[in-house]
Amino acid sequence: MIHLETVTPENWRLGLHVREDQRSYVSDSAGILARAYAYRNSRSHAYVIYNDEIPVGMALYYDLEEEQKYNFSQFFIDERYQSNGFGYEAAGLILQRMKDDGKYHKAVLCYIEGDEAAKRLYEKLGFHHTGEAYEDEIIMEKSLV
Repeated sequence: MIHLETVTPENWRLGLHVREDQRSYVSDSAGILARAYAYRNSRSHAYVIYNDEIPVGMALYYDLEEEQKYNFSQFFIDERYQSNGFGYEAAGLILQRMKDDGKYHKAVLCYIEGDEAAKRLYEKLGFHHTGEAYEDEIIMEKSLV
């Protein structure tokens, strides 16, 4: 069963990584932790994604106070556990945490142009293109109500 656990000193060194061809699309675990620290004043939430007791991925979101949205900033499933539906289920849990928090009614994210797997996943979760982009990052948004 997929569940989330907050990153702690005991679980941050797990050796999780994506495939070589995906590395230009997503931060590694150290990058996620660095962003979580950088955005700590924006209520950053860094998680390890588990399938039962096996760590299978990581995720990060934080507040975008000025835009009144959550930024679903980072998300990946380790290469050994991809194509099992874990990403869809874990992303759904993260979106539910945002809804339960209730501070904002929208979530925003971006994917790197060319990452078709991420695009399909986010569209399946209900995200839509805003028409905006930042360099090669395509911006998507989803209502949480």
